[in-house]
Order: sequence, then structure tokens, then C-alpha cells
Amino acid sequence: MYDLLRNLTVVEGASFVAAPSATLHLQQMGADVIRFDPIGGGPDFTRWPRAENGASYYWEGLNKGKKSVAINLGSPRGRELAQDLAATVGRLVTNYPVNSFLSHERLQAKRPDMITVRVMGWSDGGNALDYTVNAAVGVPGMTGPADSDRPVNHVLPAWDLATGLYAAFALLAAERARDAGSGGCEVKVPLGDIALSSLAALGQVGESYITGRDRPRYGNDLYGAFGRDFTAADGARVMVTAISQKQWNGLLAALAITDKVMALESALGLSFAKDEGLRFDHREALNAIVGAAIAERPLAALAEAFEDNGVTWAPYRSLSEGLRQDPRIGENPISSMVDHLTGTRYPTPGAAGTIPQRPRVEPTRAPHLGEHSEQILADVMGLSTAQIGLLVQDGIVSLG
Repeated sequence: MYDLLRNLTVVEGASFVAAPSATLHLQQMGADVIRFDPIGGGPDFTRWPRAENGASYYWEGLNKGKKSVAINLGSPRGRELAQDLAATVGRLVTNYPVNSFLSHERLQAKRPDMITVRVMGWSDGGNALDYTVNAAVGVPGMTGPADSDRPVNHVLPAWDLATGLYAAFALLAAERARDAGSGGCEVKVPLGDIALSSLAALGQVGESYITGRDRPRYGNDLYGAFGRDFTAADGARVMVTAISQKQWNGLLAALAITDKVMALESALGLSFAKDEGLRFDHREALNAIVGAAIAERPLAALAEAFEDNGVTWAPYRSLSEGLRQDPRIGENPISSMVDHLTGTRYPTPGAAGTIPQRPRVEPTRAPHLGEHSEQILADVMGLSTAQIGLLVQDGIVSLG
């Protein structure tokens, strides 16, 4: 965590990945993030993966360092309290529907310069999850073995994560505009639009629209360049890539296959060094040469040769193996050991970016539901002890 956003307070009313990850990024750069949670927890409060005590690793991972106010959102009075909290702060990140009690128009009536960043499924208001957006834009048809026609869903929620990053950026952009005198606004960030704009940025929308063809599957081959998984002499699997000319030359040197590749170039009348696309076009022949050389060496020998020659590669392993075997993962300086709500202690990343000129503050655990209710109601909203007492007595607020 850093202090770049130490004077920024943001209210979050959200569940699942995209919106909570947006405010997590803000919190890790110093923002004060206040969640309002339903009493008893929202739909993701106990989401898998869970610890033996039933607490969610998932929920505590997305909500590290935030504050929680527990409100009875099933009551009109509780919903109005959540509206008042958002309007008091003036900045809200939410994935509640456009026409919900957290509509921008309702909040703007309470505060004209309100900033609302709304994570959505589709731009028309339709529901969507990462998996359904992925299916709709065709990515599962490009993923998986080349000899299969079944869609393959990958496990990383790419559009959720990208949407969270964009939503954090959008809030700061809206804040900058408000500070310059433009007033508040609502920014809608649908997962579907993030997926579309991302594929367009990679050239895939243009390619499909102009040619009328979709990108086929290539298995584990890296599209448009050289890269694939190979098996070492001791059975270990490695992923090896070579996009730049320097990376390509380093791979040939590490495996001592320069002469064999030059002979192939001579036979084909071309050069692989300067054109990564040619390496993809002739991947079968190159894969055979590279694969044979890797198959002659155990992982330890490959690792030494690859590192000495600047090859871009990695061994295939599980996350648990990476945490215990690779200091870049298990002992990464962005992480600190933290005691969590699950009753467990494990390496916990703070801000993904590193600022060498500023001290890094260790991350803290996610809050208990309603842990900060009294503090927020008093310090942020200015309610008296008597007012807070009535809210608690009437079941509108829980103090955790």
C-alpha cells in the first residue's frame, strides 16, 4: 500500500470481482474505501474458495484494507442510509443495476456533483458474467487443443479483472474532471464493452470483420510468433517463447541449434531472425528442432542455459509449488504475512505497482462485517451517538 490517494475516500456497494477489485486498487494506493454490506453479508461473502471455518479466502482477498458498514438494505430506511453515505462522500463504485436505489439520478438529487462508476454486464443493462461475455465474443472458440471443436473456458476472469482496472481509472478521471470544474458524472463500465474494446485493441475485431473468418485454435502455440510448451529429459514441462530477435537468438544459442535452424532457413530461402511471423508460419518444423533439443536436457540444465542466454521461459507448475519454490512468487516484496478472517496467515500482496521513492505500507486484513459502522456513521456522516443507537435498535445497522 502507498499513500498517493490518502485524501481520497470512496464508497463501495458491490459484490463479486470487477467492482471490488476496482476499489481494492484504489485502496492499495492509499484511498479510504468504505463498503456498505448487507447485514449477514452479500452474495459473495462466503464464496469459494473457503477455509475450514467457512470464511471465504475469495472475499477476504478482494476486500483487504477496506472498511465495512453493515446495513439492512432490505428496508427503505437502510437503502436511504446507503444513499446518504454515498452522497456524503461523493464517490461510489457499484455493480447495482442502473434503475436500483443506487441509480445515479437518485444520488445526484442528493448531491449534484456525484461521481458514480457503475460496473455492468452489457451496455443495454443485460446481465452477464465473465464466462458469458467470454462465450459471446468468441474467445472459447480460440482456446484449447487444435483438434477439438468444443468451447474451452479459461479459469482466469479476464474481463472482470480488466473491468476492475478500468473502473478504478475511470473514477480517478472523473475526479480529475470534477476538480477542474466539470461537475460530477456517471461512468458505466460494462464487461461486454471491456471485452470488445480489448479484442479490438489486439487487432481481432478488424481481422474478423474484414476477412469474415475467426481465429482458429492453435493449442499452446503462441499466435503470430514462436512459443509453445515442451517436455524436458526428466519429464518437466516448460513454456518457451521468442518474440524479439534477441530472444530468438538467445534461444538458439541456449539449445546449440543455430546450425540446424540456419539449414532450415537455407532450404526455405528465408530468415526467421527478423520476422516473428515466419517463425509462426513454420512452427511445426521449428517446434521439432527446439523440442528435440529440449528433450535431451533435464530441467536444471535447461534453466541454466536459458538464464545464461536471456531466454523468455518458465517451468509449468502449480500455484502451491510456485509459492514454495520461486522467491519471485512466494517471497515477492509486494507481499507481507497477514492474519486473516479465515484464521489463517499467508503471504498477502499489497499494491502491484512499486514506487521506489516511497515507503510501502504492509496490507491489512479484510474487515468483519460492520466492523466500522459506528466510526463511519459518526465521523463521515456526522450522526450522533443517539442517532446511531436508534439505527442499531431498529435493526437498520449492525455494529459487527
